Amino acid sequence: MIYQTLTTSFKEQMLEGQHDLLTDVIKLALYYSTASLNEDTAAYTTSEEVVGGGYTAGGVTLTGVSINSLNGIVYVSFNNAVWNPASFTAAGALIYNSSNSNASIAVLSFGNDKTATNTFTIQMPANTSASALLRFT
Repeated sequence: MIYQTLTTSFKEQMLEGQHDLLTDVIKLALYYSTASLNEDTAAYTTSEEVVGGGYTAGGVTLTGVSINSLNGIVYVSFNNAVWNPASFTAAGALIYNSSNSNASIAVLSFGNDKTATNTFTIQMPANTSASALLRFT
């Protein structure tokens, strides 16, 4: 099962100063619905990672990282993640820090299988304190 969440290890490591989201290489890997990803996922894993046309193990590097704050909420946003060409199915993703021993950051669930036959895009939410993918209150 894939459960959408910030991972527990990421929350601990943030308080320990182990992540710099602006300078570290942050990646997003895709997974099948059979993957076991949740708050206890500590690092990137190849277990049940997508295999298919246009997908490379480890996923893509997230770009356009932005950290902002408003009314006591700190939020992080990224550009969309795109695979083109793409010929695969995925049910979720893991955001992880490849500069920090592939430490996990967050698990994303797509709700069900998403199949690509040309381009696969993960459209990131708006860069606002109410919508951004990663938010801390």
